[in-house]
Amino acid sequence: MDMLWNGWGDPAKAAPLPETVTGLLRDLLGVEPRSNPALGLADIRPPAPTASRAALHALAAAVGDEHVRTDGEIRVRHTRGKSTPDLLRIRAGDVSDVPQAVVLPATHDEVLAVLRACAAHGLAVVPFGGGTSVVGGLAPQRSLFVALDLRRMNGLLDLDPVSRTAVLQPGLRAPEAEALLAGHGFTLGHFPQSFEWATIGGFAAARSSGQASAGYGRFDEMVLGLTLATPEGTIDTGRAPRSAAGPDLRQLILGSEGAFGVITSVTVRIRPLPEVRRYEGWRFRSFEEGATALRRLAQDGPRPTVLRLSDETETLVGLAQPDAIGADPAQGGAGCLAIAGYEGTAEDTAYRSERAADVLRDCGGTPAGTEPGERWAHGRYSAPYLRDALLDAGAFAETLETAAFWSRVPELYTAVRTALTDTLTRAGTPPLVMCHISHVYENGASLYFTVVSAQGADPVAHWTPAKHAANEALLAAGGTISHHHGVGTDHRDWYVREAGPLGVSALRAVKRRLDPEGLLNPGVLLPTD
Repeated sequence: MDMLWNGWGDPAKAAPLPETVTGLLRDLLGVEPRSNPALGLADIRPPAPTASRAALHALAAAVGDEHVRTDGEIRVRHTRGKSTPDLLRIRAGDVSDVPQAVVLPATHDEVLAVLRACAAHGLAVVPFGGGTSVVGGLAPQRSLFVALDLRRMNGLLDLDPVSRTAVLQPGLRAPEAEALLAGHGFTLGHFPQSFEWATIGGFAAARSSGQASAGYGRFDEMVLGLTLATPEGTIDTGRAPRSAAGPDLRQLILGSEGAFGVITSVTVRIRPLPEVRRYEGWRFRSFEEGATALRRLAQDGPRPTVLRLSDETETLVGLAQPDAIGADPAQGGAGCLAIAGYEGTAEDTAYRSERAADVLRDCGGTPAGTEPGERWAHGRYSAPYLRDALLDAGAFAETLETAAFWSRVPELYTAVRTALTDTLTRAGTPPLVMCHISHVYENGASLYFTVVSAQGADPVAHWTPAKHAANEALLAAGGTISHHHGVGTDHRDWYVREAGPLGVSALRAVKRRLDPEGLLNPGVLLPTD
């Protein structure tokens, strides 16, 4: 099944906002339903492909005629990603950057053949997994390009139960990967908010981080080996779990977002399926108090598998538990909601839960039982659907994220909130800005912001200055431009500043060697020459 073309996920899971929420949006933020009628997929008519017949024949020779698609619907479904500006543009009928064709290879060799064909005919290539990018990662700065859809490369190639490793193909969606591994008694343990639709190759290409990262680690920590197809040939990495044989080329491929090549297989670390999963809720009087508790657990243990903290606003609105939006906030109490989750054997989870409870209480936490934690687990993938419902109701809703060392987190939190609030208020659309910590490390943590406001006359133009102001604020406060969403085109100019001139020059040199014609995702990650 394909994802909703103008929104997120499974259309059957979409639901309108409760009246309590639409009333709050109207009274608090001045949100009014938009009057323009919604366009259907049949109303979107992309321009006909202008790629040459010879180019299309070369692609067909690489993968077979039936696997080169040029019909309008599939091309629209492969236009851009799922950021709010992406969705607003396509809902308005803007498909100006639609791909020329959608190409579906089945093997590593077919990917190489497609890259050779594109190089011969001057076609750019955008690798396409689940299509879940929210940073412009599927919007190349090139008009003639094809979407390289990897959905046919969706197998479990190998599983080594002794070493606890598995070799997965890049187009394998996360739920399918978990099902295949579970059949052997294992799990990857990677559960980002995009879990239902994102793919293994996308996780690697964007350095994804899952909601259970405190226990299982980030995806880049799970990757033991990669195979990369480039216009110049193949790179294979990962002969052993660790090596001192020069710089680690895996780290060059991880996070490269399709700019250096197409990931065609990923070797990952796997873990035994947990016997028990238990999620608990805790309340803190303030975000600062809760952050101190999370830091204590991250640094001194015991570290839960899942550890997250919503600030006062996110807790009050109910976004800490997306499927509870619209409930009476008084039922949840004041302060900030934290979720601590434990996975593993029954004995181990009970031990860690009891020891962590001592730390949380010592930091001022009050136990709220398992209900808030179980409700969070039940609704953990609901937020993108909620974003669609907010757009339908006339609100603007978008997210951004960053990370910093613990000592910088308070300043970073204040700086980004202030930048967003001041910019959007000056534009006449005062926002609601919410935040949570969802990934913790011994030395720091991520901050994930959600912004809701009225859309304004031109929603995309309304958001751009606020996004730029937030990016400036987070760099000035010591944060990174992205913790797990990636760079894409939206963050590229700030990533260039974060990496520095010499670092960018080194990456450009790598791209020139692997992709001499600059055909791979041009303008994504690095500026075009």
